[in-house]
Amino acid sequence: MPIHRTRLSRRSLFSRSLAGFALLALSSLALSSSRALAQQTSPTRVRGTVEAVDGDVLTVKSRAGEDVKLHMTADMLVLGIIKMALSDIKVGSFVGATTVPGPDGSQNAVEVHVFPEAMRGTGEGSRPYDLRPNSTMTNATVEQTVAGNDGHTLMVKYKDGEKKVVVAADTPVVTYVPGDKSDLKPGAKIIAFIKKLPDGSFETNRVSVGRDGLTPPM
Repeated sequence: MPIHRTRLSRRSLFSRSLAGFALLALSSLALSSSRALAQQTSPTRVRGTVEAVDGDVLTVKSRAGEDVKLHMTADMLVLGIIKMALSDIKVGSFVGATTVPGPDGSQNAVEVHVFPEAMRGTGEGSRPYDLRPNSTMTNATVEQTVAGNDGHTLMVKYKDGEKKVVVAADTPVVTYVPGDKSDLKPGAKIIAFIKKLPDGSFETNRVSVGRDGLTPPM
């Protein structure tokens, strides 16, 4: 097979995978926004470290120190998370930013993730988030970026409004790359999106995994 056709095939597969991820993310976000996060009795995501993989069961040590067993669906989507430079965020980039209020009322970024083009529009809007107390997740398009001595200020716009996000120089900035189940090795840091089944067990149909020892910051 010609090399250029192989590359196009891989790009097409990644684009289809990301499009599927976008649809799943939108569905999950719609469910989350219908409830107050602080009142949820069942988690929607688990952050932690892979302990083991046994068949279709993924065992995770959560950041709270609990052992969680997740049944992986046959069509589970795995995406890798890698670092990128703050300077790579440009006007027009579609980003997700977790922010917390600063003492001066500013919205300070805890992390920023840049969506590939195939995922543009995923979960667009601003909503409460469970990463930290009083945190908010905003998925939006960068309208303006201003570089300062200690970071950047991003003006982002989404369908219902806009927000100014202060991104310090040491704020983690990441993006998505293709992944698969082989990335889910013991020691890998992940975010698993989960659903509680009628029997009380949990299943996951998508996992984001940090590459090269990275802990997904979102």
